[in-house]
Amino acid sequence: MDIDFRVAIVLAPIAIAAGWAIFNIGAAALRQVQGFLNKDA
Repeated sequence: MDIDFRVAIVLAPIAIAAGWAIFNIGAAALRQVQGFLNKDA
């Protein structure tokens, strides 16, 4: 069973972009949640 690397070449930039977006949005969301928790205290 040979792997078709063309699929990986096409999907790799999309996966990298999605991971980067999730990383950035996740960091901002975490700061926002921490801000809400600290404001209530």
